[in-house]
Amino acid sequence: MATDKRLFYTSVILITISIIFSYSLTTYVSTIHGVDQFFFLKKQFVSGMLGIFIMWFLSIMNPDRAFKVVGFTIFFIFFFLMGIMHFLPHSLVTEVGGAKRWIKFSGFSIAPVEFFKVGFVFFLSWSLSRKITGYAQSLKDELIVFLPYLGAFGVVVYLIAIMQNDLGQVIVLGMSLAIMAFMAGTSGRFFAISTLGAITVFIIAIVTSEHRILRIKLWWGNIQDFILSFLPDAIANRLRVNEVIEPYQISNSFYAIKNGGFFGQGIGEGTVKLGFLTEVHTDFVLAGITEEIGLFGIILVIGLYFYMIFRIFKIANRLEDRMESLFVMGVGLIFSLSFFINAFGITGITPVKGIAVAFLSYGGSSILAHSVAIGMVLMLSKKVKM
Repeated sequence: MATDKRLFYTSVILITISIIFSYSLTTYVSTIHGVDQFFFLKKQFVSGMLGIFIMWFLSIMNPDRAFKVVGFTIFFIFFFLMGIMHFLPHSLVTEVGGAKRWIKFSGFSIAPVEFFKVGFVFFLSWSLSRKITGYAQSLKDELIVFLPYLGAFGVVVYLIAIMQNDLGQVIVLGMSLAIMAFMAGTSGRFFAISTLGAITVFIIAIVTSEHRILRIKLWWGNIQDFILSFLPDAIANRLRVNEVIEPYQISNSFYAIKNGGFFGQGIGEGTVKLGFLTEVHTDFVLAGITEEIGLFGIILVIGLYFYMIFRIFKIANRLEDRMESLFVMGVGLIFSLSFFINAFGITGITPVKGIAVAFLSYGGSSILAHSVAIGMVLMLSKKVKM
């Protein structure tokens, strides 16, 4: 069977859009970093071209021979790198807020967590397809089977949420784990209990971190007037948070979306990128794009993104091998969750989590890792009739 060319070309178009806006949205960032105006464009272009080559190269490989080799290689290499990067000297790592997230090589750097997400989904698909039978079991038996996964996820929480101070990536992986386990055959009651447990861990992670508490307060301060207007005054007064710093990032995100209108200000003509949204090319890329190409343009971009996700899930649904189907579904979850978490954050529905939008946000590691994921899906797509 032939590779799913529609998925390939849709991914290429999204990467191309990312390259265009890596130039358009980085005017201010280039200035404050003291680099030329084409600096971010050149880096994103190289990453994008390499990502497209990786997708093509993986797509032509024999899935029966190469799929597991590639999957296990990614999982073990980047699990190892995530484990040792915190002990590497400062000359080899880049820190953000005291957390080591990038390993520096000659002329470039990588974020191991981006690749580890792909490896983790592969490991889950391999293990869940072997351990979970799909036959009716007692809740106790399901818990016993699932305990090793909870232990493994605990290590992931430590390496990412604690050592890298990146709760957003843990949320993506935790939700992927719960949904993949449910699709592998766990019961609805187990899914409900595991979801409740994940929420509990999430709350603990927030209340034990001052900066996360502040982020929640900023988010609540932005939406509280609307929500509290529906409640009695006695309850509303207890829930109201006073003297909260103005959440200017969200306000400026709203302004960018509103200022885009229907057809946008034009590519390169947006104003929110001029220091008002410091992460407009990464965390707030959807807001920056909307200001420049408008509602009509962003609907087209989102339509392409959802079409890519649709092709991924369609392949997952038609694969006969249980492990391969789970993996492709996991890849679809990574893309879907990154989009929704980002979109909900920039519109104030949820707190901003710092999750990039796969294939749209600036970042070489993100593009390359997600290109590997799509390449592996394309490799498997040859086994189904589309």
